[in-house]
Amino acid sequence: MCLAVPGRVVEIEERDGTRMAVVDFGGVVKDVCLEYLPDLRVGEYAIVHVGFALQKLDEESALKTLRLFEELGLLQEEFGDPLESLSGRPDETAVVDGSLS
Repeated sequence: MCLAVPGRVVEIEERDGTRMAVVDFGGVVKDVCLEYLPDLRVGEYAIVHVGFALQKLDEESALKTLRLFEELGLLQEEFGDPLESLSGRPDETAVVDGSLS
């Protein structure tokens, strides 16, 4: 399944002429393109689908949706286990509970 998931913008930068962000999806961090939302700022939430931020979202709605997705196991289904992909590769970095470990 491919969901549109709310995430919080942690960092914004321009990469090769494209506005990009690091976005936190309840502990899983991904790179996201911000070209569709040029006014989005660090700390704000957006709905993200296939790597593109599509719509700004208020914090209350974003957190409520993330909790619901987590309860239903949809975040695990969408992003997988961040530690599972690292088994046997200690040189890689995982993001767990919003912090690098």
